[in-house]
Amino acid sequence: MTFIDGAAPPERDIIKDGSDQGFMADVIEASNAAPVIVDFWAPWCGPCKTLGPPLEKAVRAAGGKVRLVKINIDDHPGVAGQLGVRSIPAVYAFDKGRPVDGFMGAVAESQIKQFVDRLIGAGSADDINAMLDQAAESLSLGDLGGAAQSFAAALQIDPANAKAIAGMARLYLQSGDAEQARAVLDMAPPEKQNDAEIAGVRAALELAASASDVGDTRELEAKVSANPNDFQARYDLAEALSARGDLEAASEHLLAIIAKNREWNEEAARKQLLKIFEAAGPMSDVAKQGRRKLSAILFS
Repeated sequence: MTFIDGAAPPERDIIKDGSDQGFMADVIEASNAAPVIVDFWAPWCGPCKTLGPPLEKAVRAAGGKVRLVKINIDDHPGVAGQLGVRSIPAVYAFDKGRPVDGFMGAVAESQIKQFVDRLIGAGSADDINAMLDQAAESLSLGDLGGAAQSFAAALQIDPANAKAIAGMARLYLQSGDAEQARAVLDMAPPEKQNDAEIAGVRAALELAASASDVGDTRELEAKVSANPNDFQARYDLAEALSARGDLEAASEHLLAIIAKNREWNEEAARKQLLKIFEAAGPMSDVAKQGRRKLSAILFS
């Protein structure tokens, strides 16, 4: 539907009750013109009543740039079942015919506003930083899914954000999908390809590339245990550990070599250590603590 002079569509088109039968027209097809939010609710659901008013308020405030379809799952359980909705309220956002974002439960009004702003591309730098902070918190708790959702949300607002690109790529790498990690890095524009965060993931990919050649490390560990000054065995063990992602243990072995013979094999241990710092990320504990120990060795 076209509106003269850019006027917003009437509220009956912005917010409407939906059904299983009308889902294709009201959501999938309509999302080609503007993002559509679907609120799955039920009359007996207390949190649904809490979520409804601020969600409708945020949609109205967007002035027609986003629409809301409310589906009572008691009357229309079909689509909710197909999407795997197990608890309500459940909110999904569709754009160009596909789901792009969502959340479950009654969330704060500020989070609802951020959710709507992401859909219409109105997020601020503060919003992106908040999402990146949330991703970091999720990672610290081992919640990779939550971190991925936060990174994806940041990328919806700023597709060229280096931290979000690097974060998403690291998640793919941690899950064992190096190919997809490289594909995510390719999203970065040319001027950000040398960003420290992105360069760090690229270094981590290089370390992981040798993982397929790494066998059982017990033989190397036995050699090092028998002769702590077997620098080649210790170096090989560090490479094996870094390829497997144990960057902290790898760093310790390389620091041990440098402490005893920093010039060994044309400073191979120091060069490998710097690569590990880059792969771990400049603000990681591995890099910060490792650099502190390296400085203590070099300037003692």
